[in-house]
Amino acid sequence: MVRTVGTVAIGIRAPIVQEGDDAVAVIVDSVLRFVEAENFCLRDRAVIGVTESLVARAQGNYVSTQHVAVDIRTKFSGDIAVVFPILSRNRFAPILKGIAESGRDVFLLLSYPADEMGNSLMDIDVMEAAGLNPYTDVLTEAEYRQIFGNKVQHPFTGLDYVRMYRELAVDNNIAIYFANDPRVALEFSREVLVANVHARERTKRVLAEAGADRVLDLGDLMTEPINGSGYSPDFGLLGSNLATDNTIKLFPRDCNRIVNEVQAAIRVKTGKQVEVMIYGDGAFKDPQGKIWELADPVVSPGYTKGLEGTSYEIKLKYIADNELSNLQPDQVKEVLKTKLKEKKNGQIQAAQSLGTTPRQLTDLLGSLCDLTSGSGDKGTPIVLVQGYFDDYATE
Repeated sequence: MVRTVGTVAIGIRAPIVQEGDDAVAVIVDSVLRFVEAENFCLRDRAVIGVTESLVARAQGNYVSTQHVAVDIRTKFSGDIAVVFPILSRNRFAPILKGIAESGRDVFLLLSYPADEMGNSLMDIDVMEAAGLNPYTDVLTEAEYRQIFGNKVQHPFTGLDYVRMYRELAVDNNIAIYFANDPRVALEFSREVLVANVHARERTKRVLAEAGADRVLDLGDLMTEPINGSGYSPDFGLLGSNLATDNTIKLFPRDCNRIVNEVQAAIRVKTGKQVEVMIYGDGAFKDPQGKIWELADPVVSPGYTKGLEGTSYEIKLKYIADNELSNLQPDQVKEVLKTKLKEKKNGQIQAAQSLGTTPRQLTDLLGSLCDLTSGSGDKGTPIVLVQGYFDDYATE
């Protein structure tokens, strides 16, 4: 039979996981229940994607804002400057709450006109009309309000993040400034917490070279348990998310062990060699709000060996436009099969892969899984992707 389907992505429902549950058993049982109920033919190299929150919940990997406060007091000797956090009620707001609960004075530097994810703090046209130079000018909160007013709202959430962050202060201990040069922080404190995600290493380097006494980033906090709390030795508070008003869910631990155990269990029960990954945010940008989705430090904190590396494909449209226009349909298929065989032997020309950006497999698959499972009420924290590594010649 001629194959009519390429890649498929299927959201798989799973029970609501609680602390202490066996994450590996939940994942394996959910996939096998789906396979049996839907009479699905599982194939080798299918990919099982699992949301990081399922694993973190099973591990009970949570901390309270008071745990964050204790860690701040332990790792900083005095008042601190906090540099370039993202604007998020779920991501940074609970962390800032914990920082404020430390009792230290906090000098919060916000990058403008937007954070590194694209969340806007101001109208760029108003910024330019006011003669502001974002490369050099520093604004106080009062100056910000004078120029942009008291109703600066996020286009999606409708929140005024500056106001929300200020209201997290304890005894008025948060002062907010707007700047894009991290060295401005040293005017307020020689101890700095770098809070941006993807550019954090550069920000830390700039501050260290400028003479900061102590520079840490969010990945340096909550790396060990405090009074029985959760912890993340690899990511700290990076990748964390709001759980309740006073608790924060961390990125999961031991991810590579978990994916390898799932892979082994599926092989024992089905005879199939699948790949497994844990995923968080996808790596894509919203075209309306201009916001980059990836607030996690990585798309996938753990994956099986078969998902290492980048995609490697030829551009069928290029071949069709340049080599197939004068051929009959049966000849077209044979030529394409030959080309795909050459690809597998590493013999394709650069032009034939033009436009197929060789992105990391885990970034591509994690984005597909994130869009499939969503972050709302679908109830499908497991995604099965099949046929991803097939090509046009696969029967």
